[in-house]
Amino acid sequence: MSESRAQQLIDRLSVHESCLVAFSGGVDSAVVAKAAQLALGDQALAVTGVSASLAQGELDVAVRIAAAIGIQHETLDTDELADQAYLANQPDRCFHCKTEWYGKLMQMAQERGIAAVVAGANRDDLGDYRPGLQAAADHQVGQPLAECGLDKQAVRQLARYWDLEIWDKPATPCLSSRVVYGLEITPESLAKIDAAEQALREMGLSTVRVRLHQDGLARLEVPVEALPRLCEPRAREQIVQRLRTLGFNYVTLDLEGFRSGSFHQLIEPEPLGRRQ
Repeated sequence: MSESRAQQLIDRLSVHESCLVAFSGGVDSAVVAKAAQLALGDQALAVTGVSASLAQGELDVAVRIAAAIGIQHETLDTDELADQAYLANQPDRCFHCKTEWYGKLMQMAQERGIAAVVAGANRDDLGDYRPGLQAAADHQVGQPLAECGLDKQAVRQLARYWDLEIWDKPATPCLSSRVVYGLEITPESLAKIDAAEQALREMGLSTVRVRLHQDGLARLEVPVEALPRLCEPRAREQIVQRLRTLGFNYVTLDLEGFRSGSFHQLIEPEPLGRRQ
């Protein structure tokens, strides 16, 4: 099954003479990059965006995965934090971020004569609230995973089939996704969130989110099975002390546990990621 899906994806990318892959180093974009490299060889280029919203260590992962794939890889600075609409952090924040990102990628592609720009949205993303998909459509960015009908499970299977080390890597969206809608995004708050998540990972928590709410409140999301561990006196005191030192006023533990995109419950989603 994985072999036929792999060939389907390679064939989908082979229609282009060359392509630029929006490459975060996560499993979705890594599978697209691998297929692009197999389809187009040195006519495929992976590009990773770098800004204050990129979590610590993610660029290192992207560089390592691109090297393992064998695809050409470059970085590109983005400036979404200069956009007041992005900083306002309304539910359509990702639309403004991706508009900046895809605009720069399209410009890069045009300057270098690259035929297509593709990204890593999968079929499951189409049913979620993803305003960034509208920005992709506006810039005619292809989504080969979704176009081939590949959901997240199929993508992970392909990553494992191609022996990509990040086949089971948890999703790592940008740091701004940790800030509750309506609370202004600042470089300082992003750095604080990043440092807090790194501290929790140093305690052995591979999947964690530190959600920032008003009044400096940190809401920690970890897998349900990890909740008892964080409630142990020594761990609890260590976490509170560390996050207070970083500038959080309150430290809370979400009893519902980790779930991707938990702020989405605050909004009414529109189909296919249309922005509000």
